[in-house]
Amino acid sequence: MAKTRILLFFLVFQCVLMAHAQKVEYLDIDKKFITELLAKAKTERGDMPRTYYFGRKFLGLPYVAHTLENGDTEHLIVNTRELDCTTFVETVAALSLCDANDKRTFDDFCRALKMLRYRNGEIKNYTSRLHYFTQWGEDNERMGLVKSVFETVPKDKFNFATQTVNVNYMSTYPSKYKQLKNHPEFVKPIRNYEKEINGKKYPYLPKSKLGMSQKQLGFIKTGDIVSLITSKDGLDTSHIGIAVWIDGKLHLMHASSLYKKVVVDSKTFYDYSQAQPSQLGIRVYRLNENPLN
Repeated sequence: MAKTRILLFFLVFQCVLMAHAQKVEYLDIDKKFITELLAKAKTERGDMPRTYYFGRKFLGLPYVAHTLENGDTEHLIVNTRELDCTTFVETVAALSLCDANDKRTFDDFCRALKMLRYRNGEIKNYTSRLHYFTQWGEDNERMGLVKSVFETVPKDKFNFATQTVNVNYMSTYPSKYKQLKNHPEFVKPIRNYEKEINGKKYPYLPKSKLGMSQKQLGFIKTGDIVSLITSKDGLDTSHIGIAVWIDGKLHLMHASSLYKKVVVDSKTFYDYSQAQPSQLGIRVYRLNENPLN
């Protein structure tokens, strides 16, 4: 089923191309960077996990928040010069999907990014964007682009904790969001999307277990997409990044607001999480990188 959905995803590329009548915002340097990355990956990547390979290409780039809030009309924004945690992961995932299917043009990348970032891959307005990571995971899993790693681990093999989703932050504090402040009519649909995921339960790995060995946590692979579960009222996750194993210890590759750049954190994931009082643990998704094989 996942393979069929992925195949459909790339078959609708031509249909989605027509949607490029909608504005795509980028600089020439972004287009050049993306096309060069995709061209080099064909011969340079080897057997390195795609998300890890592409993620490393962004190390050192500056962390900048709110880069998707330009203009009053929702449109696709490609910015490879400044990244936050979400745009970093989405950019890397879009590159990985393109590479997995030998799609190497800038238009290919834009279509993949749009599919990942927006509900059903369609831009209607600000509410089309997958703002909560639970929604991002659900939508992209339904499309066959990612799979939830913990859902496939037998419960008798590992005892996960359970998160019951209860989000309302955006609809409760619309003044914190430029588009909701400017368009109060968007608050109601955002609230309805929040209600759609509230009450759903998901397994997560408590942060106390992040210090376990690579053998014990072998179901997490380098390159997996990691969301950090939070106890903050109205939110489901507080941060996202990419898992990296280094010398048998789990680390996080991410666009860090603390370091102000994209890094592979020098702290182990366990030590990093222990310094975050509101962090409860992690959920993990894996990109379906070879869907057509």
